[in-house]
Amino acid sequence: MFALATRNFVEEVEDNGSLIPVTSLNDTIALLTVVVKRRRFWCWQKSKYLPTDFNLNDILTGDTPIKPVVVETDFIKYSGRFSDNIQGTVDANFSKYSIKLQGEDSSKLQSSFGSLKKEEIDMQKLLQDSKDKVLDMSHCLIQQTKEKQRRVFGIVKDRIVTTQPCSVIEEVQQGGQCGGNLSTCGPKMTKFLLKENASLGNDSDITMEIPTNTPIAYSLIELKIKHDGQYELCVLSGTNGGFDKVDGTARMKDQPSTSGAPAHSSDNSCLQQELDQLSDHFQLLSALPASTRSALLQQITKLLQDQITISALQDVLEQMCVDKGSASVDFKTTASQKQNFQAILDLLEQSSQEEPTEKSQSTSLHTALHLLISALDEMTNDCLAALEMCCSPAVLGILELLVQCASKNGELPLSAEASSVLTEAIYGKIEHLFASCNVSLRRNGDMVKAEINKQPGNPLVLCIVIRSLASLAQGV
Repeated sequence: MFALATRNFVEEVEDNGSLIPVTSLNDTIALLTVVVKRRRFWCWQKSKYLPTDFNLNDILTGDTPIKPVVVETDFIKYSGRFSDNIQGTVDANFSKYSIKLQGEDSSKLQSSFGSLKKEEIDMQKLLQDSKDKVLDMSHCLIQQTKEKQRRVFGIVKDRIVTTQPCSVIEEVQQGGQCGGNLSTCGPKMTKFLLKENASLGNDSDITMEIPTNTPIAYSLIELKIKHDGQYELCVLSGTNGGFDKVDGTARMKDQPSTSGAPAHSSDNSCLQQELDQLSDHFQLLSALPASTRSALLQQITKLLQDQITISALQDVLEQMCVDKGSASVDFKTTASQKQNFQAILDLLEQSSQEEPTEKSQSTSLHTALHLLISALDEMTNDCLAALEMCCSPAVLGILELLVQCASKNGELPLSAEASSVLTEAIYGKIEHLFASCNVSLRRNGDMVKAEINKQPGNPLVLCIVIRSLASLAQGV
C-alpha cells in the first residue's frame, strides 16, 4: 500500500528515472545512507535498490567522519487518487424463467502527502571531503556485496520528505449478486411467481497514517571502487559505478546483461532484431497446452490490477532463472494476492511435469514467463489499466499485428472482423497504451499506421508484453 503510493508519486512527478520510490516504512533513507543497486536479469529492466543499515561514514577508514552540508528547499504539494473498476453482468431470458448475474470489484488508493520538501547534499563540499577518504575493504557489507554479481554501491544524495502528518487510504469493494425469476402461466390457472436473490459483499478500508519527516523518494550517486579502497563519486549522468577487477573477480561496471537482448533502441531495425532474438521465448509459450495457456492468460490478466504482486512474482521468477531451480515465496500480500501469485507458479510447475523435458528446456519455460512478467513490471499503473481492457484473444491478435507494423513503421489493413472488434473505446485504450511507449497510431478508415517516435522511451517492453500475451491467447 505504501509502496504503491510512493511508486505512483514518482511516476507522476518525473520520468527520467533518477528518483527512486521508498518501498517500506522500515527502510532507513537518510542522506549518505549506503544503498545497494542490483542490476537486473534483462538489460532493459530498471535496477532494484536495497537500502542498508549503514551510511558512508560507517564503511570508511579513519576517525574523521564526513559532515555534509544539507540544502533544504520546498518541493511540491501532492495529493493523488487512483482507482480501478471492474464490472460484469450476465442476463439470460427464456420463455419461462430468467437469470441475472452481476459482479463488481473496485479499488481506490488515495495518497495525501501534503507539502513536501527536498533535502539535498552540497555536492561540491562532498567531493572535497571525499578526496582523501578510503573505504574499509574488510567491512562485512563490502565483502558480501563484492561476492554477488551485478551489485553497485550508491549513497543517498537527496531525498523527498513529508513536512506534516499525512495519510494513505485504500478502499476495496468486492460484490456479487444473483437473481432468479421463475413464472408459470396456463389456461384457467392462477399465475404464480417465485423469486430468489442473493448477494455477497466484501469491503475493506485501510488508512495508514504517515508521520512528519518520512522519506517517500530519494536519488543516488554511485561509487567507483578500486581494489585498495579508493573511490570516485559518479557525478556525470550515465556514469556507472562498480568494483574494479581484482584477483579474477568480475568487474561490475559495464557488465553485460545475462539476457540475449541488447539495450533498447527506438530504431526500427534494432527493435525487430531484439524481438527476433526473443522469438524462442514466445514460441515456448505458444507451444503450451491450450488449457494451460488459457489459465495463464486468465491469471496474468488478474495481476494487471496489482503492480506490487507483479513485482513480487518477478523477483521469484528471476531467482528461479538465476538459481536454475525453485525459489522461496516469502512476501507480504493479501490472501487474494497470494492466491493469484501461487496459481501462476502452480501452472508453471504443472506444465513442466505434464511434458517432461530436459532441464535446460524446462528452465527456458521459466525464463519465457519471467520475460513477460519482467516487462509488465516495467509498465506504469496507467499502462497496465489500459492493457487490461485489451486482453481478449481477439484484441491481442490485432495488437500483435500492430507490433509487427511498429517494428517496420508500416500500415495494417483492418478486416471487417477486426474493425468490429476495435470499438471506439477499445481503440482509444490501444492508442493510449502504444503512445505511453512512444509508438503513435493513426487510424484512417480501415487502415492503421504505427510509427515509433524519436523520443526517450522503450517500445521494446510493450512489444514483449503483447507478443507474450498473444502467444498465450493463440487458439484460446
